[in-house]
Amino acid sequence: MDRLAGRIALITGGGAGIGAATARVFAAEGASLLLVDADGVALDATVAALLRELPVARVVGFVADVSDAARAAEAVALCSAQFGGLDILVNNAAMRNYAAVADATPEEWHAMVGVNLVGVANYSRAALPLLRKSGRGCIVNVSSCYAETGRKGMGLYDATKAGQLALTRTLAHEEAVHGVRVNAIAPGSTLTDFHVGRAQARGKSVEQLKTERQATSLLGRWADPQEIAWPILWLASDEASFITGTTLMVDGGLSAM
Repeated sequence: MDRLAGRIALITGGGAGIGAATARVFAAEGASLLLVDADGVALDATVAALLRELPVARVVGFVADVSDAARAAEAVALCSAQFGGLDILVNNAAMRNYAAVADATPEEWHAMVGVNLVGVANYSRAALPLLRKSGRGCIVNVSSCYAETGRKGMGLYDATKAGQLALTRTLAHEEAVHGVRVNAIAPGSTLTDFHVGRAQARGKSVEQLKTERQATSLLGRWADPQEIAWPILWLASDEASFITGTTLMVDGGLSAM
């Protein structure tokens, strides 16, 4: 359990869902962590839970909206001051919008692009000087299987997630000379706190919710957030040292359907 021993990681959207699951896996594998999230309450709860589960963990929370470039620079500076550098950046923070493209306003588009695409650029730009110094720096962008497959009703989200894949490839080209690997994962339906809370607000139980994604993967079920965290860990580890510019589909086979 030391695949990230001595490594320092910054995870955006670390307060819940895939980000929190990734934090737990990274900490168990020896990484020091700076978790960024716009929701301070969720972030504090995740940090506290992680320290209860793993008292020796080195983890710090930082409240920020990833669309704020100045806060991105502050987060990376804190990471450097607290832990002495940065080896891994996981761009996981995201926002959702369920408007049809025909109905979406410019303000909705700007908000989505600001978090889902500009946010990735903000943290990548802020982190790259330290990642280059690392000698084995890497970035993992958390996109979506729907960036490739498409669907109705989430055009804003899916378009920005597709933009993340293009940005991943570009950064891989630009940063190879500096020894920084850049990859993306494309998760399928993942049963996060967000989906549970949204369902419960509509009077739907978790058990009911679990029956709704049987047709969105070959495996016929939702993923647990930890099932997304493990591939992120692998891409961040030395086991993936010859992989860059790649998108790993973690979608239960949806993209093959």
